[in-house]
Amino acid sequence: MPELPEVETMRRGIKPVVGARIIKAGRTRCTRKPITVWPNDRTAKRRIEGQQITGTGRRGKRVLVHLENENTIVFEPRMTGLVLLSDPPTMEHLRFQLQLSLAKTPTLQYWDRRGLGSVHVFTPDELEEHLGPGRLGPDALAVTPEILAEIFKGSRRPIKVALLDQVALAGVGNLYASEILFRARVHPKKRCSAMSQQQWLLIYTAMQDILTDAIKHEGSTLNDGTYRNALNDPGGYQNQHQVYDREGLPCPGCNEVLIVRIVQAQRSTFFCKKCQGY
Repeated sequence: MPELPEVETMRRGIKPVVGARIIKAGRTRCTRKPITVWPNDRTAKRRIEGQQITGTGRRGKRVLVHLENENTIVFEPRMTGLVLLSDPPTMEHLRFQLQLSLAKTPTLQYWDRRGLGSVHVFTPDELEEHLGPGRLGPDALAVTPEILAEIFKGSRRPIKVALLDQVALAGVGNLYASEILFRARVHPKKRCSAMSQQQWLLIYTAMQDILTDAIKHEGSTLNDGTYRNALNDPGGYQNQHQVYDREGLPCPGCNEVLIVRIVQAQRSTFFCKKCQGY
């Protein structure tokens, strides 16, 4: 869980660090499972320390911090990671930290309860090698209906499974895929190759509307409370969910049947059999 809206919220939240200089960088003292730091701790510090932050960015579900030497720090939150300016939810899960000068905040921090995320420091060539075309699909907020259909139309995969493929389309995860398909009234098991052009247009429109609205609400904080924005505050889009994690509750669309849950590619899918019938 963080997906595109949550990661974009983190990116926007850390914009105050642009212009700051990094005095010190590296892992914090943590007795938990160590996260991946690449290329290695020493090389990462050498590439980062002393550099001025020139900008922030996002590629799919990753937060980017651009440096004056043209290297880029890439924070990949995976399941439970957060990029923060404020005090973290707990100190024991704080994994990596940048100490800053000439900034409104003294630190930029990476926190990760489960330790599944990572910090990479890429040169420009490495960034394109690892996160460029062929490794990461076009951003979900940057595609057109025609590009979306072209990406998936030859696939026999169910549409819900296909939307989670980051090599094909970057940014959409399990939560928002269920919400997008409900808004578009498309069954999650429908094969991509069987989709009509009109259905691709409906999915595109739903994707743009839902992701944009979720960003305005600063993402979704689920019952476990893990996701927080850069100031350690919860998001608000969870209050707008129509089907995700609503198994057994009345469908808000037809109000006639209950939301059901199935498993696709080892992930939970929530939908309405009536509103999203074949």
